[in-house]
Amino acid sequence: MYQKVILDNGAKILTEEVPYVRSVAIGIFVDVGSRDELKENNGISHFIEHLMFKGTKRRTAKQIAETLDAVGGQLNAFTTKEYTCYYAKVIDEHLGLAIDLLTDMVFNSNFAAADIDRERNVILEEIKMYEDAPDEQVHDVFVRSLWQDHVLGRPIIGDADIIQNMTSDQIMDFYKKYYVPGNLVISVVGNIKHDQVVNALNGLMAGLTGERPDKVLSLPKPFQEIICREKDTEQVHLCFGTQGLKLTHDDIYIMQVLNTVLGGGISSRLFQEVREQRGLVYSIYSYHSSYHDSGIFCIYAGLSKLNVEQVLELVVKELRDIQKSGLTEDELRRTKDQLKGNLLLSLESINVRMSRLGKSEFYLGRLTTPEEIVEKVNLVTNEDIQRIARDILEPKNFSLATIGPWQEAGYLRTLFDKSDNL
Repeated sequence: MYQKVILDNGAKILTEEVPYVRSVAIGIFVDVGSRDELKENNGISHFIEHLMFKGTKRRTAKQIAETLDAVGGQLNAFTTKEYTCYYAKVIDEHLGLAIDLLTDMVFNSNFAAADIDRERNVILEEIKMYEDAPDEQVHDVFVRSLWQDHVLGRPIIGDADIIQNMTSDQIMDFYKKYYVPGNLVISVVGNIKHDQVVNALNGLMAGLTGERPDKVLSLPKPFQEIICREKDTEQVHLCFGTQGLKLTHDDIYIMQVLNTVLGGGISSRLFQEVREQRGLVYSIYSYHSSYHDSGIFCIYAGLSKLNVEQVLELVVKELRDIQKSGLTEDELRRTKDQLKGNLLLSLESINVRMSRLGKSEFYLGRLTTPEEIVEKVNLVTNEDIQRIARDILEPKNFSLATIGPWQEAGYLRTLFDKSDNL
């Protein structure tokens, strides 16, 4: 039972009653992420997310940490390129406590100078940890190679020099602009009653005001760039891909089927051909991420520098095979069943249901039901797959990023030039 209401102050509340569980998941989605930042304050959305846990007018940082721990609950948050989410999971009898804690954090945080300086150091350490994880960092390097200086090409975590010099005034100005009721979607799923949730939130947020700030999205222009960063690692970490589809694109489910069959699991073409049949990698997969107006398709591999050239040629050959021959009837059926099974099994998690509810409202303005998704997946044809593969997955238009002991950019340009013959 999915219901939606908009409070007088503009905050949107969405609920889904799941009466056969004893748990409740609550997410406060704020329509702000790294995409809303300027170059000079890159990382500020993530910085503010950290600061929400440092104390409010009613709770110390320790009390925030202890509140849900004491009742066996969970509390966390994350920042993306387009939104920030604060979420909690508790048993149903502690719904009121979780709502009170989350709203207290989001609307009453202290932003004390000492906390800002202390958390600044924590984030700087997080950046160092991230730089020591090339298998994670290479994805940001790839996005930079594809979208260059566009806001979507910047890292969510920010730059160390910018974080080091970020001021309290910058943080407060950004917070006051975006952390307003009109910019919120609150998703609550589990053993709850809609009116109970609305009354609790309305009581806690009644005095809050603030309209949704104006936002103008600029469509990123894709580049064909090769970035090879030298690093003393045992493996080369490699990302290879191009611009994808926005979430509302008519072909989004075709792209999901194509991505799944290419590199979406251990039965995918890339995993079977490159790892299982040839033993050239430990890890290889593909993914497609969507935003309001664009998307990104990427193939990742972690491998020895001795195998890079062979693996890249195998990847291009798989792309060419799908473009020319498409999928077998059995392959298309199995891939559809895999997607449908993954979706329906994921809905057994109330955290997933809460996230789907919030993101669907955020991106689509409504909830896309599982039945709708299954129907659209079922409609995908082999001709659709070939069309999207030809239109989007053209190796000559790909960007590539590597981190590790391999810098053969000249070879890559040769590969792109001869890709029509592979």
